[in-house]
Amino acid sequence: MPYIIETFDKPGHQHVRQAHRAAHLEFLNRHKELLLACGAKLDDDGTDLGGGLYVVALDSREEAQRFIEADPFHAAGLFERVTLTRWRKAYVAGQCYL
Repeated sequence: MPYIIETFDKPGHQHVRQAHRAAHLEFLNRHKELLLACGAKLDDDGTDLGGGLYVVALDSREEAQRFIEADPFHAAGLFERVTLTRWRKAYVAGQCYL
């Protein structure tokens, strides 16, 4: 069953996000088969809120933890907090999976 990984950046660490963005995007590309969805959280005006959301096709909390710990953003110390939540896929891109 998939997991939602939500990350929250440390305040004042936008420079860390920018410095490691290319490595983060390469990491995501290498693991794209696991990504049901992912992206940065944005304010209503489109500015970066400092954090992201991943929906990953992984079977255990331990796998989800290893996944996020392998992200270059994690290794760079960007995250203040990370949450892992098990998720039941019901609808994705208009298709029902129930």
